[in-house]
Parts: sequence; structure tokens; C-alpha cells
Amino acid sequence: MLRLALRMLLRDWRAGELRVLAVALVLAVGSVASVAFFADRVRQALTRDAHQVLGADVLLTADHPWSAEFRDAVVKVGLARAESMTFVSMARAGDEAVLAAVKAVTPGYPLRGSLRSAPELYAPDADTKDVPGVGTAWLDERMMTALKVKAGDAVELGKSRFRVAAVLTLEPDRGVSFMNFAPRILVRVEDLPATGLVQPQSRINYQLLAAGDRAAIQRFEQWARSRLGRGERVDSLENARPEVRSGLDRAQSFLGLAAMLSVVLSAVAVALGTRRYTERHLDGYAAMRCMGATQSQLFALFAWEFLLLALLASAAGCVLGFLVQNVVAWWLAALIPGSLPQPGPAPVGQGAATGLSLLLGFALPPLLQLKDVPALRVIRRDVGAPQRSALAVYVVGFAAVFGLMWWQAGEAKLAGYVFGGFAASLAVFAALAYAGLRLAGRLGRAGGVSWRYGLANLMRRPRANSVQIVAIAVGIAAVLLLTLIRADLLDSWRQKLPPDAPDRFLVNIQPEQRASLAKFLERNGVRGPQAFPMVRARLVSINGKAVSAEDYSDERAKRQVEREFNMSYFAGLPPDNRVQEGAWFGPKDLQEGAFSVEHWLAERLGIRLGDRIEFVVAGRSLSAPVTSVRKLDWDSMRPNFFFIATPRLLEGFPASYVASFHAPRGDAGLTLRLSQEFPNLTVIDVGAVLRQVQAVMDQLIGAVQFVFLFALGAGVLVLYAALLATQDERTHEAAVMRALGASRAQVLSAQRAEFAVLGAIAGLLGSVGATAIGWALATRIFELDFSWNAWIWAAGPVLGLACVVLNAWAGARAALGRPPLAALREVV
Repeated sequence: MLRLALRMLLRDWRAGELRVLAVALVLAVGSVASVAFFADRVRQALTRDAHQVLGADVLLTADHPWSAEFRDAVVKVGLARAESMTFVSMARAGDEAVLAAVKAVTPGYPLRGSLRSAPELYAPDADTKDVPGVGTAWLDERMMTALKVKAGDAVELGKSRFRVAAVLTLEPDRGVSFMNFAPRILVRVEDLPATGLVQPQSRINYQLLAAGDRAAIQRFEQWARSRLGRGERVDSLENARPEVRSGLDRAQSFLGLAAMLSVVLSAVAVALGTRRYTERHLDGYAAMRCMGATQSQLFALFAWEFLLLALLASAAGCVLGFLVQNVVAWWLAALIPGSLPQPGPAPVGQGAATGLSLLLGFALPPLLQLKDVPALRVIRRDVGAPQRSALAVYVVGFAAVFGLMWWQAGEAKLAGYVFGGFAASLAVFAALAYAGLRLAGRLGRAGGVSWRYGLANLMRRPRANSVQIVAIAVGIAAVLLLTLIRADLLDSWRQKLPPDAPDRFLVNIQPEQRASLAKFLERNGVRGPQAFPMVRARLVSINGKAVSAEDYSDERAKRQVEREFNMSYFAGLPPDNRVQEGAWFGPKDLQEGAFSVEHWLAERLGIRLGDRIEFVVAGRSLSAPVTSVRKLDWDSMRPNFFFIATPRLLEGFPASYVASFHAPRGDAGLTLRLSQEFPNLTVIDVGAVLRQVQAVMDQLIGAVQFVFLFALGAGVLVLYAALLATQDERTHEAAVMRALGASRAQVLSAQRAEFAVLGAIAGLLGSVGATAIGWALATRIFELDFSWNAWIWAAGPVLGLACVVLNAWAGARAALGRPPLAALREVV
């Protein structure tokens, strides 16, 4: 039976009967496998380099210096110890000033893995166990380029000057965060005090690294976890680099769900292609029934044939997915720490499962009709005609698609939302497509003969044509959403900013510098700079109940609770703040003390109006009731605070100041002069930060667009499969028209009119879908004014027509390539 099935597979492939099915499976498997291969490589890299990504066997991180108890405990249990500090500050050289991610380290860093350095820019690099010497610094390539320095030149950091000793080319434990988007400068811990950058209110991360015998590591980790305080955490080999793991897991889920769009469209192509295969093989299977074949034998025959097809197509899809994931990995190389190993075999199994699931769910229902074909069909072709399959027949297929989505999403709830969203969107698109066909049919009554006949053909097959339109429209909507709509959203956000919105932030201003800083800015043409006091405070209780990260399920709430808040104090309501609940501070509040909370944080932390909250500031406790909940305009580009206190509560605590201003146009040297005059200040150029974030987003969107090409290809394939499904009918119609006197040109014109309208409707529907999603994102998610782009309404139909050109040519060639008499005899 297997040998016969293989012979039939080769015969059907040469006859072109299985090409649509094979291509659909290859696209579906390829889209899923590409994401699976990429995710597997990242997981292997994180597992393989667990030591290196920590720089140690165990890493302790805090937002304050580690106590001597922890530092001494590392040495007492016989472990090697190293320390590092990370923060952002300004680096200067000559006429250049750049926001830098500063890391200060002790000798021996890192304890696991190695730094790589080069003697000069673009020179070959090598592993090194050294760290910068006292008074020297290592700069990464971006920092060297931005400051326009070379080895041996001097750079300034705070009040100190450092000699550039080497180029830092690899830092194994560098994380993915805002702090690490900036170029790196590496110095010795001993050099930090002289810079004057470490102030009481400075935001600095302190790392304590330990490495050694596994048993000693386990004892120390257990001891440390039992003594951790707020703002302190332990990272070990089991949870190395949680920010990288969680970020890449989210990226994988999103890419995987994007790949599922091509799986859904490929499933439609499989169903259409299998139906055509069934219709064209009824006679052959009827002949086998006449020769004594049983139903079970026929079922085994086509089951083996399609199983072989699924295995071969899945293998080809996995090869395609492997090639595509290399492109995705190259695209996202800047966001991935270290090098990636080759993927393991698990993604191949995931791809094969996708292919088999589609074949079982969407090819099996129509194929089951083959085993039931009666032998009488050999002499009566009207017997045993295939029945129209209802949607209920494909319940196994729908369950398979949901299972694949669950697999990709990692949770049933998210998979349910995505599956429901797909189903609802496709239903809406199908309804709009059917309405468009009806409208086109009415409008076409006034045209010529070919035009009227072409549009009449659209309404003779409304279900098949609606499926074609929906498939193409979904692919076009995805492309437009990730190109034109994305650009429109960014433009809308930029236009929302007033022309004089602050574009520079000053952090770490000391109280004694306020007056001199204000005079400096005034001399340099800066108008109306705003400075706000800032006190670092840790939330410890709400209504007397201690606050802990374990009390919250939301990851963002956990992170907020663990960190110290930057709190400010005002007597009057600050600009761009609007009281949503309660009332702003009154005379009684100003006398007794009160807090105002931002509404987003209040919702996530469960803080309500009237709750009494307690903070610890510089080792001292303070508490007061919440008298108002505020909504902030985060797009104002001014400093905003989650918590605001009355002045009486915080005026006695040590504070630094943060300021924002709009730099005078054309004064490129202001940042350098400011950094030279006040070395301890951190000057954040908002435009530069946004450009860095935009570059990262462009990389992510580029990878998503690449995955969505599978969806567009699957949409075109659905159109082609639907064309093949009606090819015999079209050939017969063309033969009848030509037998009744129609010329080849008239038949061709009719088919061109049909496909042109089909492509235009699909394109317009894609434009509608992209615009609707863009409007929802702008108004409901990002709270922006949505701008209508006229190019979308032109680009959609153009893409739709481009997608059907090949299909129109193939359909016309098949319909007109045979003599009318031969086509009519085949039907009779």
C-alpha cells in the first residue's frame, strides 16, 4: 500500500494536483518554524551562557550600596568576589558631549566570561582578564565614534579626566534596558569618588558578583535570599537575565501569533486545494471500486499519500523556516546579547506538527468522500458528486488551529482572545466582501457585454470569491498597518508635541546649584526652565499593611513596588496634571500632610482615595492619607511624578532637583558647555533617546514585517487555490461563450473585469482594515489624533490588483488554451 501511495503521489505531483496543497503546507510550516528556530537559538544561548550573561555564578543587584555583611559573606564561604556600579552620566571630549552608560568595576570583573577589547578602533579584538587601570577608561565603538576620540585621547566624566586605554568590544553581562541603550564607558570603582557623580539622590545600580564551588554558591544564595531587603534581588543560573528572557519571550509570542495568520490562510488554501483534488479523483477511485477495492483500502491509500505529502512539505517548510530565521536573527542582532548557537531539533517537530494538524483538520473532511464514492459513477458521472462541506465538518481543523495558537501564546486566555479576534475579523471581512460583490454586480449592469458578464461571474460564486477577497485583504491590511499606518502614528505623536516642548532634561541638580544653573541657562538663551525637587522614597505599607511584590500578579506592579519612587512636593497643582478623583491639597492638607497619586499606579497597586500610605525616606518613616488621584499628560515632555506630597512632609529630607527646558535652535554646543560648567549633571537629550528607541522599534517591526510576508504569500495562494477550484467551471463557461460566437478577446475581457474588481475590492477592504486598526490604536491606546492618509486608499487597491495579476493571467490561459469542442465533450 505504501509503494502504491508513493507512486500515486509522484503521478499527482507531475499532474499538478498537489502543488497548492504542498505550497500551503510549506508556507504554514515555514512561518511557524522560522519563529521556533529563532526562539530555540535564543533559549540555548541563554542556557549556554548563563554564567557569562551574569558575569558570575550568582549576581546580587540593588538600588543602594550593599552592606558589609553581604560583601564579607561572599569571602567567608570561599567564593570569589567582584563589584560593579552602573548609571548614566555625561561624557565629554573636545567639542562633543554624549549621554553615556557608565559602568565602574573592581579588578577580577567579570568572574565568569571575559571582556573583549581592542587597542584601537576597528583593530582586531581579543579576550582579556584585565579591567581599566586607575585613571583610564575603555570606551565601546559607539562612544569612540560619538566623542570623536582615539586611543590615548582624554575624556571627561564628571570632574575627572580619563585616558582612553582601549576599545571595549564585548561585555558579556550587558543587559537590555534604557540605561544600556546608551554607549558604554568602563572605568575603575576607585575612580568614581573623584568624579563627584555619586550623590545621595543619584540613581545607581549596585552589583555584587560571586563565583566558585557549586555547593558554596548554593549555600550563599540561600543565605542571601533569606536576608534580602526591598530593592534587592538575586539572579542565579536558573533565572539569569530575566529582562532578556521576558522580553524575548514576549517577542517570540508576538512573532508566533503573527505567524499564525499565515497558518489560518494556509488552512483555507488546504481546504480549497483538497476539494479540487477530491473532485478530480472521484472517477479514478470509482474505477478502483469496480476492481474490488474496499473502502478501508481506499482510505489507507489516500491517507498514506497525503501523509507522505505532509512529511515532505513539512521538511521543505522547516528548511525555509531555517533560512528565514537567519534573516530574523541578523535583523535583531543588536538586541540579542552574545552570539547564537545553531538550533536544536525541537522546532522541526513543531513545524511537522503544524503541517500534520492542518492536513488532518482541513484536508481530511473532503478526502473522506473519496472512500464513499460508488462504483456506479464509472457509467453515471452524476452519481457520487462531492457534497458541499459545512463549517461544522472542519471542527477538528478549528480545534487544531486553536491548539497551535495556544502553543504559540503560552496561555489559553491569550490564545482565546487571538482566536476570537481572528474569527471576528474574518467574519467582518467576509460580510464586507460579500456586500462589495453585490454592489459591484449592481453597478456593472450599465457596462459593456464583457464587463457585465465578468461581474455576473463574481455573483455566481459568492462564497468562493468572498474567501479570495478576505485572504488577500488580510495580507494587504497587515502590510499597510506595518508601513503607512505605523508612520502616520509616529507623525501624529510628533505633531502632538508643542514646538516649544522641553527637549532636554537635567538630572542630579544639587540644591546649592539651582541659582547658578538658572543664571547659566538665562545667559545661554534658555527661557523659563522649570526645576522640581525630587526625593527618593520607598513605599512600605498601605493602610498599615506591609507592601510586597508577592502581593501583585501584574509584572509592572511588582517592579514598581520593588523600586524607589522619585517623589516631589508642591503646594499648587503642577501643569499637565488633572485631578481625576478627590481634590487638590487644601489648607488642612498643607498643614497636616497628604499625598496625590497618579491614576495608573493607583489602579495597579490598589491605592484608593482616603488610604493611608507610608514611605521610608533616608531611613526615616513618614505617612499621610491620599487626598487626590491625578491623570498626567505624559506627552508634555515635562518631569512627571507618580507620587506628590505636600511640602511640609518632605522639605526636611535631602533632595536633588530635576529640570527640563527647550534648547535654543541652532545652539549645538549648549550641552557641552552645560556639562563642563556643571560636571555632576546628567543631560538627557530627548531627541537622541527617541532616535535610539526608534531604531530598536524599526528592527523589531522589520522582523515582524518579514514574518508577515508569509501571510501575504498565503493570501495570494488562497486566491490561486480558489481559481484552480473553479478552473474546470471557468473552462466550460469559456467554451460555451466561444461556441455561441464570443471571441477570445471578449472572453479575456470578461475575465479581466472579474479579476480587476476582485483585486480592487480586496485592496479597498485591506485599506479599510488597516485604517480601522490604526484609528483604534491612535484613539484608544495611544490617545492621539488620528490622521487620515490618502495614500492608503491608493496603495490598497494597487496591492490588490498586483496580487491578482498572475492569477488572472493563469486563469485566462487555462480557459482559452483548449478548443471549445474538447472542453464541452469532457463535461457531457
